[in-house]
Amino acid sequence: MTAEEQTSEGQHTIPMEGEDITPKKDGELPMTGDKVFVHYVGTLLDGTHFDSSRDRGEKFSFELGKGQVIKAWDIGVATMKVGELCQLICKPEYAYGSAGSPPKIPPNATLVFEVSLRDFRMEE
Repeated sequence: MTAEEQTSEGQHTIPMEGEDITPKKDGELPMTGDKVFVHYVGTLLDGTHFDSSRDRGEKFSFELGKGQVIKAWDIGVATMKVGELCQLICKPEYAYGSAGSPPKIPPNATLVFEVSLRDFRMEE
């Protein structure tokens, strides 16, 4: 039953509170060189948590497509709209490869990131 149907039948709906994180359908995508602001949680394939911007309470920012982050992020975040939440499953060749990132990320690890694009600023 829709909210309109409930109202017309005399039922009341409870107003929603909080932040609407639904991405705008007409939203722009960030471009190479734009500064993007994300929240993320990173885990190994077995679920072991290794990093989170949410735990630090501050957004992480980087210049898109400039090699400041792992390849998977440059590729994945470029497809996102503000407010969108995605899961990136990053094969080693798109993450830290055979070197890993000791001590938390072993060599040849597949990584899982939950990434939320919070904002971006166009290249100046």
